[in-house]
Amino acid sequence: MSSNPGPTLDEVKAWPATVGVPAAAEALGVSRAHLYALVRCGDAPVRILRFGKSHRVVTASLVRLLEAA
Repeated sequence: MSSNPGPTLDEVKAWPATVGVPAAAEALGVSRAHLYALVRCGDAPVRILRFGKSHRVVTASLVRLLEAA
């Protein structure tokens, strides 16, 4: 079990405009598998951009979610 609490809000704010699902999952404190499952069923709490089979998370939507928590 990792003791790393994940990135800080300030670190997330410095991320590129989009990030992969694994990075977003780490910032949210959930597993990659859980966030991918939410993406597949359309229930992800963040904005997702789909490029074929690839998914990117819009960092601004991730920041808004984290700020509201």
